[in-house]
Amino acid sequence: MYTEDWVIVCRRYQHLSAAYSPITTETQRERQKGLARQVFEQDTSGDERSGPEDSDDSRRCSGSPEDTPRSSGASGIFDLRNLAADSLLPSLLERAAPEDVDRRNEAQRRQNRPRALLTLYPAPDEDEAVERCSHPEPPREHFGQRILVKCLSLKFEIEIEPIFGILALYDAREKKKISENFYFDLNSDSMKGLLRAHGTHPAISTLARSAIFSVTYPSPDIFLVIKLEKVLQQGDISECCEPYMVMKEVDTAKNKEKLEKLRLAAEQFCTRLGRYRMPFAWTAVHLANIVSSAGQPDRDSDSEGERRPAWTDRRRRGPQDRASSGDDACSFSGFRPATLTVTNFFKQEAERLSDEDLFKFLADMRRPSSLLRRLRPVTAQLKIDISPAPENPHFCLSPELLHVKPYPDPRGRPTKEILEFPAREVYAPHTCYRNLLYVYPHSLNFSSRQGSVRNLTVRVQYMAGEDPSQALPVIFGKSSCSEFTREAFTPVVYHNKSPEFYEEFKLCLPACVTENHHLLFTFYHVSCQPRPGTALETPVGFTWIPLLQHGRLRTGPFCLPVSVDQPPPSYSVLTPDVALPGMRWVDGHKGVFSVELMAASSVHPQDPHLDRFFTLVHVLEEGVFPFRLKDAVLSEGTVEQELRASLSALRLASPEPLVAFSHHVLDKLVRLVVRPPVISGQMVNLGRGAFEAMAHVVSLVHRSLEAVQDARGHCPLLAAYVYYAFRLPGAEPSLPGGAPPVTVQAATLARGSGRPASLYLARSKSVSSSNPDLAVAPGSVDDEVSRILANKGVDRSHSWVNSAYAPGGTKAVLRRAPPYCGADPRQLLHEELALQWVVSSSAVREAVLQHAWFFFQLMVKSMALHLLLGQRLDTPRKLRFPGRFLDDITALVGSVGMEVITRVHKDAELAERLNASLAFFLSDLLSLADRGFVFNLVRAHYKQVTTRLHSTPNPTVLLTLRMDFTRILCSHEHYVTLNLPCCPLSPPASPSPSVSSTTSQSSTFSSQAPDPKVTSMFELSGPFRQQHFLAGLLLTELALALEPEAEGASLLHKKAISAVHSLLCSHDTDPRYAEAPVKARVAELYLPLLSLARDTLPRLHDFVEGPGQRSRLASLLDSDTEGEGDIGGTINPSVAMAIAGGPLAPGSRTSISQGPPTASRSGCPLSAESSRTLLACALWVLKNAEPALLQRWAADLALPQLGRLLDLLYLCLAAFEYKGKKAFERINSLTFKKSLDMKARLEEAILGTIGARQEMVRRSRERSPFGNQENVRWRKSITHWKQTSDRVDKTKDEMEHEALVDGNLATEASLVVLDTLEIIVQTVMLSEARESVLGAVLKVVLYSLGSAQSALFLQHGLATQRALVSKFPELLFEEDTELCADLCLRLLRHCGSRVSAVRTHASASLYLLMRQNFEIGHNFARVKMQVTMSLSSLVGTTQNFSEEHLRRSLKTILTYAEEDVGLRDSTFAEQVQDLMFNLHMILTDTVKMKEHQEDPEMLIDLMYRIARGYQGSPDLRLTWLQNMAGKHAELGNHAEAAQCMVHAAALVAEYLALLEDSRHLPVGCVSFQNISSNVLEESAVSDDVLSPDEEGFCSGKHFTELGLVGLLEQAAAYFTMGGLYEAVNEVYKNLIPILEAHRDYKKLAAVHGKLQEAFTKIMHQSSGWERVFGTYFRVGFYGARFGDLDEQEFVYKEPSITKLAEISHRLEEFYTERFGDDVVEIIKDSNPVDKSKLDPQKAYIQITYVEPHFDTYELKDRVTYFDRNYGLRAFLFCTPFTPDGRAHGELPEQHKRKTLLSTEHAFPYIKTRIRVCHREETVLTPVEVAIEDMQKKTRELAFATEQDPPDAKMLQMVLQGSVGPTVNQGPLEVAQVFLAEIPEDPKLFRHHNKLRLCFKDFCKKCEDALRKNKALIGPDQKEYHRELERHYCRLREALQPLLTQRLPQLLAPPPASLRNSLNRASFRRTDL
Repeated sequence: MYTEDWVIVCRRYQHLSAAYSPITTETQRERQKGLARQVFEQDTSGDERSGPEDSDDSRRCSGSPEDTPRSSGASGIFDLRNLAADSLLPSLLERAAPEDVDRRNEAQRRQNRPRALLTLYPAPDEDEAVERCSHPEPPREHFGQRILVKCLSLKFEIEIEPIFGILALYDAREKKKISENFYFDLNSDSMKGLLRAHGTHPAISTLARSAIFSVTYPSPDIFLVIKLEKVLQQGDISECCEPYMVMKEVDTAKNKEKLEKLRLAAEQFCTRLGRYRMPFAWTAVHLANIVSSAGQPDRDSDSEGERRPAWTDRRRRGPQDRASSGDDACSFSGFRPATLTVTNFFKQEAERLSDEDLFKFLADMRRPSSLLRRLRPVTAQLKIDISPAPENPHFCLSPELLHVKPYPDPRGRPTKEILEFPAREVYAPHTCYRNLLYVYPHSLNFSSRQGSVRNLTVRVQYMAGEDPSQALPVIFGKSSCSEFTREAFTPVVYHNKSPEFYEEFKLCLPACVTENHHLLFTFYHVSCQPRPGTALETPVGFTWIPLLQHGRLRTGPFCLPVSVDQPPPSYSVLTPDVALPGMRWVDGHKGVFSVELMAASSVHPQDPHLDRFFTLVHVLEEGVFPFRLKDAVLSEGTVEQELRASLSALRLASPEPLVAFSHHVLDKLVRLVVRPPVISGQMVNLGRGAFEAMAHVVSLVHRSLEAVQDARGHCPLLAAYVYYAFRLPGAEPSLPGGAPPVTVQAATLARGSGRPASLYLARSKSVSSSNPDLAVAPGSVDDEVSRILANKGVDRSHSWVNSAYAPGGTKAVLRRAPPYCGADPRQLLHEELALQWVVSSSAVREAVLQHAWFFFQLMVKSMALHLLLGQRLDTPRKLRFPGRFLDDITALVGSVGMEVITRVHKDAELAERLNASLAFFLSDLLSLADRGFVFNLVRAHYKQVTTRLHSTPNPTVLLTLRMDFTRILCSHEHYVTLNLPCCPLSPPASPSPSVSSTTSQSSTFSSQAPDPKVTSMFELSGPFRQQHFLAGLLLTELALALEPEAEGASLLHKKAISAVHSLLCSHDTDPRYAEAPVKARVAELYLPLLSLARDTLPRLHDFVEGPGQRSRLASLLDSDTEGEGDIGGTINPSVAMAIAGGPLAPGSRTSISQGPPTASRSGCPLSAESSRTLLACALWVLKNAEPALLQRWAADLALPQLGRLLDLLYLCLAAFEYKGKKAFERINSLTFKKSLDMKARLEEAILGTIGARQEMVRRSRERSPFGNQENVRWRKSITHWKQTSDRVDKTKDEMEHEALVDGNLATEASLVVLDTLEIIVQTVMLSEARESVLGAVLKVVLYSLGSAQSALFLQHGLATQRALVSKFPELLFEEDTELCADLCLRLLRHCGSRVSAVRTHASASLYLLMRQNFEIGHNFARVKMQVTMSLSSLVGTTQNFSEEHLRRSLKTILTYAEEDVGLRDSTFAEQVQDLMFNLHMILTDTVKMKEHQEDPEMLIDLMYRIARGYQGSPDLRLTWLQNMAGKHAELGNHAEAAQCMVHAAALVAEYLALLEDSRHLPVGCVSFQNISSNVLEESAVSDDVLSPDEEGFCSGKHFTELGLVGLLEQAAAYFTMGGLYEAVNEVYKNLIPILEAHRDYKKLAAVHGKLQEAFTKIMHQSSGWERVFGTYFRVGFYGARFGDLDEQEFVYKEPSITKLAEISHRLEEFYTERFGDDVVEIIKDSNPVDKSKLDPQKAYIQITYVEPHFDTYELKDRVTYFDRNYGLRAFLFCTPFTPDGRAHGELPEQHKRKTLLSTEHAFPYIKTRIRVCHREETVLTPVEVAIEDMQKKTRELAFATEQDPPDAKMLQMVLQGSVGPTVNQGPLEVAQVFLAEIPEDPKLFRHHNKLRLCFKDFCKKCEDALRKNKALIGPDQKEYHRELERHYCRLREALQPLLTQRLPQLLAPPPASLRNSLNRASFRRTDL
């Protein structure tokens, strides 16, 4: 209840603190509006041109094969001279001083940069935001879900009399009426006119036809019950209903007379009995049906968000949410409005009017076979609208009939708010005055009462005294009557002596109820028929209820006796239960009238304990003794004891009233503490009792409202009490000038969320406790600061820590106000609270600790009010609070801190809450008390935690809490100011150092010793942490979390990094720090972050894919890592200090890590997300810090540190690289969703994050599809920091937006890196170590140019690159060639960009590079070489490469060369032209390659051709061999990839042999012959053509021994993948001598290990079937369509087990796609093709399966399966034919053609198809065919017989085929055809004899087989075996005569001219 205004304490800048203006994804979105879209290469796909400048390209687009003729003469079209160049850079050819160039570049980089870097980064993780808090919701009236019911019309079949309606809600399950009644009147004016005699003028409030019901606990059992009443008339209910049920509207004419009669009767009754009613009919509407059916159609279309109530609604709804779970989850808030027409009413039954009967009916209604349905209904039409109530309905009346704003016009028809009687408890404090009493007469039993008592009614009056005139007008009117009446009647049940009632009387209780107030009930008999001499009503009984008993309001059920006589005087003091003398009672003084009273009151607690407490406090305030309490009389002596007892009894109060009166109770308790009562002149200190009571009340309230705690476990109700309602008693805060004017609101109920909704809240004062006089613009440094900065010798007493008014400080208020109003409070609440807390007993302390936040907030508000009211805001902070109070606070903070530490393992949740409460308390103290004092408290707490850390089993938990603690402290709105950013620790002498002045004094690191001041700014040094206390704490926490040894690291990493991130975000959005100089000061607080990130580098997630470890560059610069102090192993001294517990004196910088500095320890790696955030924070510092300062720091860094800084920048580029829109669509979610749920996080914390092994496994799975092309560094697959996010499908717009933001982030991050690199370059200019540093810088620049960057960045990046090269040309042209190669590759790639601005800059860079190289040595062979190589590798590997854009760049470079005046006289222009044309040629070949992109064979052929074209330039040939290897690996041809590598190695070996003669090196190609006979093609071109040492040749990294080793290792790896283990051995034979010469035993061990594996595998797979090497096909192409391929035949090597159908299908499909349908035909046979018979329009392909062929002598060497599948040059296929053209015929005419093909190279080769260079055919005669067949059969038999283990099935199959009688063309038939007669031709004798011998051998083998079979079979197969033997005997007998005949003579060996067709020497290979 409001009895006083609210006092709200606000701090002026509080809203800027991270706690109150959180950075969320939504606020980020808001700030990201208006970002420019960055143009990225990968987003501008070929079809959409970027920008208008490229629009003309579409004409010249040559990408599609349709535009270009297929012949190789295509280059004619792209004649370079005719192309248009891109625009030239205007000042490129001028020669300006490097300083000017740098200055110009920097100015351009500075333009249009986004102010805030972190706005582009995903918002900090919500889970970690412990500091987040919001102002509590103002206390407001409790409502459930609100339903608006409008009554539109009520129409019966006949209209004869007025009918009145009553609406109420009932919950059938709880059997409870859950709302008060709403009365409505829908009668027509003519009907209302019938009651004129009784009516007063109706009040507008009684004309309402719509009502708003509130349902706190929605359930499916809620009914809207509608009851109808009519004017009393003669006859019982059934009689009166009859006409309504019988007559129909359609029969009106027929029933005219009857109606007339009825109307007349009705008119008479209205005139006479108009003031009485009778029950008529009722019905019920099942709400759940309405809600669900109305909602259905809409439910789907509603967006989820709209249907869910907003957060505030959910909060406000209170604990009810718990209830609506499970089956009664049923919501009345979001359904579609519905209009109902209720047609059936049930007539009321006189005997069943009570609520119990109603609930039975309702339960019955829900059953399908309801009894009610069988009753005859009263037909009528009631139309009602049911809809969710609007947020702020107009014309609304509260249950007290007060206007609720907005109420536009007092004359409008109102809507009534209906008071809810919730089904279960509702815990909500009273917020408005309510004092209502409901009276429910239930039943009356007059059965024993004599006399005429039949039509009974009860009259109710509220009497203020006993005189009849003292009836008060407090009874609310119903419908169409006056607003309040003095009496009211119950409806009459005709002729019933013991009627039941359903009536509800609503009374408005007076504010002050006295002993005399009572309710008087008078019972009347009403005579319905007018009889002369009888009165209309006769009183037949009286009874009453006194309203107060012992000062408490009486409520509840009563069963009262009724007196027959009028009560005697002064009856009202007693109850009717007292038998008064001389009175007659109905039924002998028994209770005959049952009635119930119910109060809804914010005045009467209706709880004995609360009543007693309030009464006693009131007595003490009034000081009136003696006082009567219940039956006891209290004197001054006993009151103290009573009060103490009532204080301790408060905990017994029932929760609902306690919560309802909680504000009041707390106010009184505060008052008892602050104003101890004076009893008999003695001051009684009730502090302790009141404190304990407060603790109990708070925990009771908290327990009741457990379900609605906020995120931090606070009870919103208590929070609202402290924030709004709590004030120091009796003190009206004075509002000095400058404060907002007091707002006065009319006394209406405002329920807007904007204002506190209170009835009597006249003035809500918002006390601003900041200072109007100090109106300094935030962010500007006011006079005081300049004064502090001006005297360099600031004495500390004057520094801000102790100053009462830090500029814009929270409490910097200088104001004069009148002294305290009222008496001086004798105790100060905060002092008393602190004292009581410190000395409290354990039980109470436990309760207080559970809700420490409440007491802390109470203290803070009390302190603020105390300062304000006592005008102490201008007192110096040191003097604001007395020392004893500060001591109490110190003790309190110490003990609560201790509790946190001790409970952390027992009750982690409580520890977490306490920890946060303590941190918030200290944070608030920073605004009120002396800062030095608060910092000491913080330091003490830190020490406490640190001491505990050493002994605790699980330090992570404690560290986590301490991190939260720090984070909350740092969220203070004056965090920056508290850190004293503008203090004399900074080195510059002038307050705002100019860049030039610092550079002039800066010590570049050669000349002077490092400046200790600068260094200490960048380290977590003692001075830094003393100066910047909070920042020091925060960064120390971070340093500790990043320690390699930290346990549970991943959780801590995330927490610590998130804390820094969220602070930086809040600085970015804080308007006070928007100006750059101010931001630079803020950045100084975070400088150590750079060193931290740099030292954590080895454990950051490696975003750079590809070879190499994280410290790519540090290792270059790290000459003496071992001696370096701060490399991973030893702990930073500053971190050591932190671990030791708090800032030590700067002198004691001891390193804690025991033992000698070990090598860098790996520690726990950071997750991708944490690493990325840490890098973003480091970039923020780099972006905002003062460049001059960074420069001086860089100058002081040792080389290895500088190297690691460069590594860090390198990693930043990788981490923020743009992923491209496609990636967003693929991943469809940018923000890391909570990457792991808490459980997983916990496990991770316990086990230490994912091990490196899994990381590697995962990496290898994600290997880029382009094989191992280490030289192509910029090849990236999607970086994998994105956890496979929870797929939340995003809209197109969201993805667009994410891509836009990501693009801007990538650009800005890269630009920050670029700025930093420029700073480093300027620093290093003069140092002696500059070469190595600059090399490293250039590497980072190159990496940045190689990753996916926006056009904007590339322009600046290329400008920087040009400046670097022009300043330090020796970097590229003298040292390592790698840099030059890398740079050329990147520049060329950008020359082919689709974005014209990028092309412009890239071609400019490339041109200058050539010019620079030329000027150094008058030729630019090196650049020429590198550019040509780069182009080759670019063409070979890039898919989406756009040659037409590259052509334009070539033209641009030509143009530069022509326009360059400086070099007119030299050969430069000519050389450039040559180079450009050469490149142009390569490009043209590329176009062809592009055309054949889909045809792997053709593509490889082209690559092969290009590689062959480079026979003269080994570097390029090597590049192309590597490209081919990559392509093969991609296609899965490992053997071929390996061959490419062997060729490459041979090539390198050749050139190494030319350069030097080393024993251990291979002697060139010859050494590799054993691996492949093809290698000899790599032998070097003779020396005169090419001298190897000419500049630029063979200069690549591969042309070294190391390169050779690398190539051989890759070859071995590919051979292993292809299963060619024997070749692995051969490769290693060449490799081992080199390794031995280098004494590289580690590698040797590895090699021998691999060899062992290879040999083991060979052993296991000896039969060869496990390794399948390939299947070979001959493919011939015929037809002009094939161009170059026409009439060519090839042998194709296909993957093993390829069927003929598969390759045939593949080629057919491929060429059909290329040439169109019906063009390609496959020739099905393998006969020679006659070209003249083919259709010239078609393309024919002939495919034949071929087998490798070996001569007999070869088979001696080719023993193993591998030998027979490696180094294959000859292939054989056979074609059967007969002389008449058929393929197969009878035995005598069956011929066979054998075709032998020889290929140009041996398989496997560097390509998978090789041309056939020679074919040879032989034809076998039928007898030769027969010999071959018989030999084959015999071989099969022999194999089956000798098989081990034996296989009976196979043996029997072969036998059956050999000796079975039915075999067609079997052995017997062969013998009969060829051996029956001796041939005439002596030439055939030899064949005849041979065949005969074959048969002999065959018979012998059959016999062996039978013998073997006999041994194998079981008894069941004996018969089968006998059968086989019989067949064999028959066969042998048949053959016997044929085999025995002898030839006339065996010829001498034939003359040499005869070719021996079986063992021909002529089968030697004849190469064409």
